[in-house]
Parts: sequence; C-alpha cells; structure tokens
Amino acid sequence: MFRSNGSDGNAEVLLFTDGACSGNPGPGGWAFLLRHVPSGKELEGSGAEPMTTNNKMELQAVIEGLRRLKRKTRVHVVSDSSYVLQGITKWIHNWKRNGWRRRSQDGYQPVKNLEYWQALDKLVERHDVSFEHIRGHSGHPENERCDRLAVDAYQQLKKSGNRQSTATSQ
Repeated sequence: MFRSNGSDGNAEVLLFTDGACSGNPGPGGWAFLLRHVPSGKELEGSGAEPMTTNNKMELQAVIEGLRRLKRKTRVHVVSDSSYVLQGITKWIHNWKRNGWRRRSQDGYQPVKNLEYWQALDKLVERHDVSFEHIRGHSGHPENERCDRLAVDAYQQLKKSGNRQSTATSQ
C-alpha cells in the first residue's frame, strides 16, 4: 500500500528518516528513527559516506531503517525527501517496466542511484508500507532529530576519516 501524503493510523512502526550532505557531492550522512507504536520503543541509526550525494543519503536512510525490521510489518515512512517519496510511489513503476531506465530527451537513460532504488524496492515489497512527506527544517521533532544524527555522522566521519554506521535502542 502506498500513500504519498497522509498518515497510516494502523502502522505498527513509524520510520522517520533524513539524509544530509556537505557539498553535493561531498561527505554525507543518513539517519533513521524507528518507533514501535504499541510499546513506544525506539531505535536510532546513522551512518556516513566520504563522497556521496544528498539523494543517495536520503535513500540510504529509508533502506537502513527498513532493513532493521525483522518480520513483515505495517510501517509508515515519514520523510522530507520528495525525491525518495515520488520515486518509490510513482516513478518506480515505469522504471521497472522499462528495464530500470527512465525516459529522457535522448531516449532512455539508466535510472540514477539504481542500486539504492533496487534495494529499497525489495524492502518495500517485504512490508506493508505507507509514505508521508513533511517539510524539512520545519520543526518536526523526529525529522530534526534525524537531521542532527545525519549531520553528526558525516562530521564525525570527516574527523576520523572512516566510513561509519551506528544504531542505538531506547
């Protein structure tokens, strides 16, 4: 089930995500916050790449959050990325029909960030997923938290020089 706007009151899990990049391309980070609705338990995760794009980090955040789910789950994804939400709810159907190619002025071109889209597609097929778009940097507490985690991840990477990924439970 896909919804580009609106919430899913039946979700077992809420997944808040964000990606950030210092330069585009440049060092970037991703982060997610998973919340189990019935219990209120939360899991946060973040990571960083030394040379990436904002779109890749936005995709990676959703991928990493969905990867943490151990069984088929009703999950509601909340993201500020129009690219991710339009891609997974609208564009992906034509991409798959056209052999993972998109229409362009010069005919068909390979889909950008193909491996990310294919990974996300497989994960979405495993779960009952709905999507909601929110405005970034608008005071949404979970989005602001994910943004802070993503920025912290790439800033830590710049200091240490290593790729990193972390997850913590609360």
